[in-house]
Amino acid sequence: MKAAVVPSAGAPWEVREMPAPEPGPTQVLIRIRASGLCYTDVHIASGALGVSFPHVIGHEPVGEIVAVGSAVTTRRKGDRVGVPWHQSSCGRCEWCLRGKPTFCAKAVSTGIQTQGSHAEYMAAEAAATMLVPDGLAWEQAAPIFCAGYTVWSGLRLAEPRPHERVAVVGIGGLGHLAVQYAKAAGFDVVAMTHSKDKAPLLRQLGADEVVSDGRGLADAGGADVILATSNSYAPVTDAIQGLRPDGRLVLMGVAHEPLAVPTSIMWVRGRILGSSQNSPEHLYEALDYAARGKVRVIAETYPLSDIARAYERVKAGAVRFRAVIVP
Repeated sequence: MKAAVVPSAGAPWEVREMPAPEPGPTQVLIRIRASGLCYTDVHIASGALGVSFPHVIGHEPVGEIVAVGSAVTTRRKGDRVGVPWHQSSCGRCEWCLRGKPTFCAKAVSTGIQTQGSHAEYMAAEAAATMLVPDGLAWEQAAPIFCAGYTVWSGLRLAEPRPHERVAVVGIGGLGHLAVQYAKAAGFDVVAMTHSKDKAPLLRQLGADEVVSDGRGLADAGGADVILATSNSYAPVTDAIQGLRPDGRLVLMGVAHEPLAVPTSIMWVRGRILGSSQNSPEHLYEALDYAARGKVRVIAETYPLSDIARAYERVKAGAVRFRAVIVP
């Protein structure tokens, strides 16, 4: 099979021929039809997450099952599936026994401890796969397995109540989906961005108001939930001045700098929540919204042979808004 290989940390990606994986007893083999290229791939390729190079990364895969392991009973050949970040855990530690396997210190993550999805084939634990709704295009489904899952899961974690307002900070690969999910769930949505050229599109995607900074958010009435999807924390700190009493700031974007928290958060009894992907139930819901046309991924597609160029555009922040590889 063909696969995109990162030879070493920070090195240019190479498309190479390599043997297709064989599924283990509890695994399935997936013919990859689309693989989202996430900004987390930039962190992984730089060596930040400790993978062993050379390595095939990628953690937004969708495709068809072409082989099943001997112990697999819940999946069959021909199933349309995708695989999220978390694949398996030890089953023995405190967090596994508490039913919170994503906190397991020995958790196995797609594209980190396993071969990733920027390839023609990928093996994955059958229990980790999620069926992709019929009618949902591959290129639309792939980014939901990380970006869509992440933002919807973060919104669910914040437990917004009727009549509350949701603000989204960082209108990019995560943020453009967060606006849509919040609107699909019935909330008033405020988008915060310095890019004035994005305002018309954000209103089309469901934003009721578009503001440029935290002062503007406060002047617009503030937000009960702020979804921080930016890969820079400066605008997140700025947005806190628009947090309403008992408000929740949900961090889901990864930045290199520390988060500065102003003391104003004390006076409004605000809370900061960290969130990634919290429950398979949230992934099911995120996919269902997309399948029903409530959420649309805006993406650029690239053949596997052009993945190096796609990676450089993602790294430079030039993609609007997701990059999807089609092997």
